[in-house]
Amino acid sequence: MKWRNQLLALFCLAAFAALGVLYFQQWVVQKPFAIILFVGEGLAPRQLAPARMFVGGADARLALDSMPHLALLMNASKDFAVPDQAAAATALATGVKVNNGSLGVDENGQALITSLELARQRGRATGLVTDSRLTSPVCAAFFSHDHDVANTEKIAFDLTEGHKIDIVMGGGAADFLPASKGGRRKDNRDLLLELRSDGYDIMRTRSELENIPAWQRAHLFGAFADDEFAFPDQLQQASEQPTLADMVRRAIELLQYNSRGYLLVVDAGLMRKAAEQNNAERMLRAIAELDRAVATARRYAGARSTIVVCGDVAIGGMSINGMPFRRDNGIALLGLNARGEPWITWATGPSGMATSRAPALPAENSQPLQGGHAPQDEPAAFYLNDALNTAEDVLAIGSGSGTETLQSVTDNTTVFRLIRDNL
Repeated sequence: MKWRNQLLALFCLAAFAALGVLYFQQWVVQKPFAIILFVGEGLAPRQLAPARMFVGGADARLALDSMPHLALLMNASKDFAVPDQAAAATALATGVKVNNGSLGVDENGQALITSLELARQRGRATGLVTDSRLTSPVCAAFFSHDHDVANTEKIAFDLTEGHKIDIVMGGGAADFLPASKGGRRKDNRDLLLELRSDGYDIMRTRSELENIPAWQRAHLFGAFADDEFAFPDQLQQASEQPTLADMVRRAIELLQYNSRGYLLVVDAGLMRKAAEQNNAERMLRAIAELDRAVATARRYAGARSTIVVCGDVAIGGMSINGMPFRRDNGIALLGLNARGEPWITWATGPSGMATSRAPALPAENSQPLQGGHAPQDEPAAFYLNDALNTAEDVLAIGSGSGTETLQSVTDNTTVFRLIRDNL
């Protein structure tokens, strides 16, 4: 009888525990296993319709369009109405408004904790992926604390010191190598060699990245370009580099083995570079690649994931004008229409005239466009070597736990709070 009572008590205890687990899983708010933040450099509302048109015409839909929550982000810095990349990214990374030119520090020079650092403290694996330089201001805002955005030698050291991030992939390899090995470091240190000796797998090509076993819980550092990645139309260089979607997929496969989940930050930086050059074709292709990377993340990260896509600061003031046909897409949107009018115009940048006046001057005063199109194909109203940042709200789009806070018009510091509350 005593044995039977003990067995019954054990059964009741097991049943109670099972019900408790079920209740916890179904009714108690759970933290997402995967949190992925995409920063599209320059991603503003005005770019969505042109990106859809470029991909497949006016009726096309992006992966971004299927995400349920959307907000406009106000992004002024602490001292200027128009932020630079460092201040805008620091607000996203730390939830604090800072002065232009500041990376992860307040106006008193005090270091601010970033979302990647906070995730590491809470036991999550961390990753940083970019198609730009890993030492660029947007990337650096998530791990560096400095007032000198131009000191890429120190920023590179900040990234490798202490092995703060588990999976790192991007460009800017020259900032990690000494001049004797084709790099830019003046201290003669080979940071990639130091990382390899500390247990990191160092990847330099797309094939090396793909050959890393998916089950391997590795520390990985991929340096796939000396500076920014090549654009897709630069076929020889681009073929040796992974795409943004490739890197996102591999990062998710390698980070998911951490039982406490992970935070992955993805910087789409080629969008900015193309916009600064007034090259709409390259910019729209870069947005399309960002969209593919987002679709890849949603497919591989699974249902228990929070995914946020946001811009940092708008650039260049690009517009599609005139009346393209509903099904026009791709290169049909570039150049001039049948009346000789440009489909695409910019507010500032290198395709303007070398004068402060509007581009209605004689052709001999025009400046060649770096992207390869004739100046009249994508004219800018005001000539500058690089297009300027603009005072324009940027986008924030999300799916998953916590992204319901993305609604209406809010501040860009909301992105940090959303991530912090779900870590």
